[in-house]
Amino acid sequence: CKILRCNSEYVAATLNLRGPDRNAAFCSALRSYSHCTRKTARTCRGDLAYHSAVHGIEDLMIQNNCSKEGPVSPPRPRPPAPNHHQGLESLDICNYEKSFLYKHGQPPSYQHCAAFGDPHIRTFHDDFHTCRVEGSWPLLDNDYLFVQATSSPVAKGSNATVTSKLTIIFKNMKECVDQKVYQAEIDNLPAAFEDGSVNGGERPGGSSLAIREHTPGRHVEIRAEYIGTTIAVRQAGRQLSFSIRAAEEVARAFTEEQDLQLCVGGCPRSQRISRSKCCQGRMAAETARALCKEMLPVEDVYFQSCVFDVATSGDANFTMAAHGALEDARVFLPNAEKLHIFQ
Repeated sequence: CKILRCNSEYVAATLNLRGPDRNAAFCSALRSYSHCTRKTARTCRGDLAYHSAVHGIEDLMIQNNCSKEGPVSPPRPRPPAPNHHQGLESLDICNYEKSFLYKHGQPPSYQHCAAFGDPHIRTFHDDFHTCRVEGSWPLLDNDYLFVQATSSPVAKGSNATVTSKLTIIFKNMKECVDQKVYQAEIDNLPAAFEDGSVNGGERPGGSSLAIREHTPGRHVEIRAEYIGTTIAVRQAGRQLSFSIRAAEEVARAFTEEQDLQLCVGGCPRSQRISRSKCCQGRMAAETARALCKEMLPVEDVYFQSCVFDVATSGDANFTMAAHGALEDARVFLPNAEKLHIFQ
């Protein structure tokens, strides 16, 4: 609902009205305001600010004897670009946050998803599942991004699986970036896309997609400013993990056919396994708990996942997977109160 944009355009148009033509200009601004609200009517039906704006416009038109037909205010001029060689459009269209702020008068909302360890999935809606999901499964499949995780058993004969390969496709966005593919496998975490590039290519917004290596072979971050998204890929022990902070609008940009996305719906019921059945593995549960407690003092789902993974695999490196996922959540989550999930 873009009613805030209508409000701010009306305020800007009437802020400095002076002189004998003030009333005519005021009526023009009200007609523009009315026209703007009509354009948002379908999306703003249930919005209180929208309904109060509509009633307010009617009252002001009556008080100022404004006719409903007549000239409207010219569109508000956009602020000049800091660089005269590039207009504001080309500067901001590939910066999602700036563009959203300009259109809506407020910053965008963000969502967080993660897949780590067994794999454990934290969905965009803060649901938490431990999954079997052997083979390849989509974590994300929307208009902007496709992310696929490939899993294999954590140990011979085990029900538990770990992510052994990640494929991330940044879809072509003609104003900003060429399509780019990033692939990571165990012991191969490149700091470049498949074609060897480290950004979005030759287009004007190419730099709005970039890869940065935090720890060689262990932690890579991909920033996609043009869609308000940051992705972290890590390797801990013999498994990969994936974390994302995505603009809500981007996370929701998919059709009914793209309904299987672990980040959106979690893992299917048939693929979920209980973390309480973990501990007949090679490492006793108490030893696993002690190791995990050192890295994860709060006994939340990250801690429970760590105990499950260490006990199931017998690999103490799995404490790093849960710890890395928690650190990503600390950076990516817009609401710090949602950091810990308790089940």
